[in-house]
Amino acid sequence: MSVTLSLSEAERLAARALMLNRTSETNARLTAQALVAAEVDGQSGHGLTRVPSYSEQARVGKVDGFAIPMLSGKGASLRVDARAGFAYPAIEMALETLTPLAREMGTASVGIFASHHCGQAGRHVERLAEAGLIAFLFANTPSAMAFHGGARPRMGTNPLAFAAPIPDRAPLVIDMALSVVARGKILSAKARGESIPTDWAVDAEGKPATEPDKALAGALLPIGGAKGSALALIVEILCGALAGSNFGWEASAFLDAKGGPPELGQFLVALDPSHFSGDSFAPRMAALAAAVADDGARLPGDRRLALREQAARSGIAVTDDLYAQIKNLAGEH
Repeated sequence: MSVTLSLSEAERLAARALMLNRTSETNARLTAQALVAAEVDGQSGHGLTRVPSYSEQARVGKVDGFAIPMLSGKGASLRVDARAGFAYPAIEMALETLTPLAREMGTASVGIFASHHCGQAGRHVERLAEAGLIAFLFANTPSAMAFHGGARPRMGTNPLAFAAPIPDRAPLVIDMALSVVARGKILSAKARGESIPTDWAVDAEGKPATEPDKALAGALLPIGGAKGSALALIVEILCGALAGSNFGWEASAFLDAKGGPPELGQFLVALDPSHFSGDSFAPRMAALAAAVADDGARLPGDRRLALREQAARSGIAVTDDLYAQIKNLAGEH
């Protein structure tokens, strides 16, 4: 069974829950907006299910709900210290800084360190594309995947996202984690008593795992084998070494309140097309979109557009159990 909430009510409840668990009003509002946006776009793993774990982590201090991010650096290469707080206020600062800088300089980048879970990566770059920019975001996450040829979880699932504007329509958005599946799919298979495909994970000895328990004791596998592992390594370098955050294997988990702050990183790059291709970028992107449509295909990320229209009309469905948890955290029993 589920309860249907308007988007404004969902944001209000999520923000209220966070505020009652040692989070400032500004940080709670930005975080709630991001969680609801993910829920709307069908990314429920980055949506309202995070409210209980976020609240618990803020309550015990694993994430500093009152942190105010700090900007430093010079020119078009900047840093944001998230100060062990939620990622969303730090990302908001980065986006506000990147837009005018990229327009002025052509290219601008921001490394975010001492950060937390950044949620739906695609929405962050989409906002830059809505401002007419091309954008990339890379984020490293707690250990889940082994290096290619290894058996120990070291790198995270390390999502990357890309967005580009297209004339007279919503931007193209590509958003993907670099593991074949999320750990949640293995947990679901375990709950159903089912085996899993051999390309999902390896056991603790580095051998392909078909039993969920052995997979959970081992490591997830990357998309594309060695190539996916190399991509995850690039993300680890950009966020852990270049931005100056923890590597995935040095970080605590995002999903519980155990340990200290994960202090992971995000790295964002924005490009102003007019500095590179003058007036030709927009018609070239329009031609690309037309070619995709002519082939009867769809651009990556377009499913979100229909989901947004539906949510604006009908709201979002939240399970009774999750709704009860959030209401309880919000002090509305």
